[in-house]
Amino acid sequence: QVQLVESGGRLVQAGGSLRLSCAASPRTFSIYGMGWFRQAPGKEREFVAAISWLGPITQYADSVKGRFTISRDSAMNTVYLQMNTLKPEDTAVYYCAARRSGRGTVTGNPNLYDYWGQGTQVTVSS
Repeated sequence: QVQLVESGGRLVQAGGSLRLSCAASPRTFSIYGMGWFRQAPGKEREFVAAISWLGPITQYADSVKGRFTISRDSAMNTVYLQMNTLKPEDTAVYYCAARRSGRGTVTGNPNLYDYWGQGTQVTVSS
């Protein structure tokens, strides 16, 4: 059974930093890419960042470019999201997702992801 488990979310002041992690199990699970999405109260889920396992190639939403960095440890089947200069509008539940198709590509389309984590809450206070 494939599982994605996120961690690292918490309350932080504006301007601060957080690092989210997402581990996929079992480690023998073949991943082609992973991504981070977020959903704020009353809003739809939106794309944040994505990374391919081959390369890697990365892609970011305009709202986080220059502030967030996605990275991966392919041996550990883990993806990270380093979030700097956080803003109150970054407050949301952050979800990681994994793809088993599209080798060497990245996408912000949530419909192309096969597995999802349960989410971790990030709250940025002003």
